[in-house]
Amino acid sequence: MSAARVSEPPSPAGGASLPSPAAPDGKVRRVSYFYEPTIGDYYYGQGHPMKPHRIRMAHCLVVHYRLHRFMEIIRPYPAAPEDLLRFHHPDYVSFLSESPLNTSAEKCFWYDRFNVGEDCPVFEGLFDFCKASAGGSIGAAVKLNRGDSDIAINWAGGLHHAKKCEASGFCYVNDIVLGILELLKFHRRVLYVDIDVHHGDGVEEAFFTTNRVMTVSFHKYGDFFPGTGHINDIGVGQGKHYALNVPLSDGIDDDSFRGLFKSIISKVMEVYQPEVVVLQCGADSLAGDRLGCFNLSVRGHAECLRYLRSFNVPLMVLGGGGYTIRNVARCWCYETAVAVGVEPENRLPYNEYYEYFGPDYALHINPRNVENLNTEKDLESIRYFMFSPFTNFV
Repeated sequence: MSAARVSEPPSPAGGASLPSPAAPDGKVRRVSYFYEPTIGDYYYGQGHPMKPHRIRMAHCLVVHYRLHRFMEIIRPYPAAPEDLLRFHHPDYVSFLSESPLNTSAEKCFWYDRFNVGEDCPVFEGLFDFCKASAGGSIGAAVKLNRGDSDIAINWAGGLHHAKKCEASGFCYVNDIVLGILELLKFHRRVLYVDIDVHHGDGVEEAFFTTNRVMTVSFHKYGDFFPGTGHINDIGVGQGKHYALNVPLSDGIDDDSFRGLFKSIISKVMEVYQPEVVVLQCGADSLAGDRLGCFNLSVRGHAECLRYLRSFNVPLMVLGGGGYTIRNVARCWCYETAVAVGVEPENRLPYNEYYEYFGPDYALHINPRNVENLNTEKDLESIRYFMFSPFTNFV
């Protein structure tokens, strides 16, 4: 079978990893890719929409497209409890590290306190899953801090809803916050960008009062989880104007999203001048997602990564939501290709999960024929609101 379907340069002699191809600007990107082989074994339970298996599927496509040849592949060290305590409360970390409590009365008390239950169930290996996810994001931050990588990827990360003392939205440990805290050891300003269909509430909340981290979240707003992320939520105290929320309606397509994203991010990069960027690539903003309501193609989604890559600023790339798992795998494989600077063929190579991708067996998906409820007037109003506070930056 033919697995090589990327335009790739000749392999250089020596070295454990290959440099990525040069971008149009001529700059070679050194890409580190964090992957824990057991991550796909974890199981939230029957019928639960969150399936870690999607990460294994994405990795399978990465390997069969031979994208791994352009990256340093790293198995992350599991985060230690003391790593998690840099953000999370000791009682909560202790709860996660223990087996489910035996008596029903105790179980109900602790489950209610930490918001564990139907959406965030206790499952076998939960703490190991949390440590693997967080370890990848912390490890990615360390690579960027050391200057060993230009782009660091952890598709098992991006769990943006977890709070200091509780689980939320299928997320238990906020690997993003932990990764950003690591980045702040070496960088004065960090920009966090979130393109998940859900508001990045846990990350915003963690940095709502500081100007050292700017959060920008593009998300569905309205009668939709988690119900936060109003355009007027802009941070408080020293963090005022350093939280930007871009509330969107159903059906937004590639053209509308691309124009809004580039106009806002270009101004943020110009004025805020971050030393490092963290991009959460939640794939539930793709067309046809089981829980989402946007209408982005894989290319449209990946254009956000391509655009941020063009600024030549150190970049951490994380996963997040995504509940139509065949499309999540497509998306994160393609975005890995964008990170290393190659263009994969649309026809998928044969792989262990080939039957998941029928009947077209293609890398890219077509947007659906749905109404885009985001009018140009709505988008222009968002742009106007976003740009008005930039004079407050120093």
